[in-house]
Amino acid sequence: MFISIRMYSNFCMIIHADMDAFYAAVEQRDNPRLRGRPVVVGGGGRRGVVSTCSYEARVFGIRSAMTGARAQVLCPHAVFVSPRMEVYQQVSGQIHAIFTRYTPLIEPIALDEAFLDVTGSQRLFGGGEAIAVRIRNEIQADTQLAVSVGVAQSKFVAKVASEESKPDGLIVVDPGTEFEFLQPLPLSRIWGAGPVAQERMHRLGFQTIGDLQRAGLKRLEGLLGDNAGSHYHRLSHGLDRRKVITRAAQSVSHERTFDFDMYSREECHQVLFELSERVARRLRKMGRPCCGIRVKFRYPDFETATRQCRLQPSTDDVTLFVAARRLFDEGWKDKPLRLLGVAADVADSGTCTQSDLFASARPALIRALDRIKDRHGERAIGFAGAHRG
Repeated sequence: MFISIRMYSNFCMIIHADMDAFYAAVEQRDNPRLRGRPVVVGGGGRRGVVSTCSYEARVFGIRSAMTGARAQVLCPHAVFVSPRMEVYQQVSGQIHAIFTRYTPLIEPIALDEAFLDVTGSQRLFGGGEAIAVRIRNEIQADTQLAVSVGVAQSKFVAKVASEESKPDGLIVVDPGTEFEFLQPLPLSRIWGAGPVAQERMHRLGFQTIGDLQRAGLKRLEGLLGDNAGSHYHRLSHGLDRRKVITRAAQSVSHERTFDFDMYSREECHQVLFELSERVARRLRKMGRPCCGIRVKFRYPDFETATRQCRLQPSTDDVTLFVAARRLFDEGWKDKPLRLLGVAADVADSGTCTQSDLFASARPALIRALDRIKDRHGERAIGFAGAHRG
């Protein structure tokens, strides 16, 4: 889908770029045997959860966050593959580098999604539509992947436009046409309108964004409350003053959902060590230390809890593990666990890490381990005591 509307450089212009079925598309790109087949990333094991899936799998009703078992029922011939986060991060870096050719004002939402403010770039590159076309072409050329793009005056309308353009499309919404563009779209396109809110509005007779537009502010406030009514009224008219906020990744994390509940403290420690290794390695690749660490617990009844603490800036595997182990021992309820996770809060880019890594007795070892993993994969080598399930 490609809707072309003339753009003018005196207007604010926001681009929302969203890669199509990103993880699955990378797997299909790298393995020709997967092309054209229903591919599910994640969802393996008894309790695996789908990270994403190809468009061929979505035809069968498979969606992100669905259990792998349910996905298997919906599509018995689906191909399940394990996520390769390091590969996805590398490709995401290529995509981000393309964005920076056109603007420094980039707000990453995820590895595969970002807002770009190209207002100041339009005179140089020919307007919002021209920039969007160039970005799409360069992503295709550099990564062999498809991206859907929306261009508008606001973040909300740009995101809706990219969603409507999927897969592999471009929609540009001309300033002043937001009302008309949004009118026929379902309520699910409104930010903040989850399933409960949608059901409530359906009961009140609202089916589309156009219904909200026609209701008017006072009626919406009377039916939905002042805050919600005002929020839905503004967005239904395409009014969104939120700016593109540039930011680096605020945290990096890894977690493990167990096929069978984990009972042993020692085995949990081993899992934490392996997760800490992975988090620390990502920090080193980013060239950024962590300033805090967080451990996530999930029990069989889905009760979820976290424990966290501050740290001196560090990218060291053992330093992170020692802190994670202490948090685990303080927070574990001594009952079976369904999931464990480790997350690190990323410190400011100017924070020095040399006092930690290079004053340690392990710097040469850590660099050697990183080189081996770069060449042979994450599971090729690591510290003794880490669980590599």
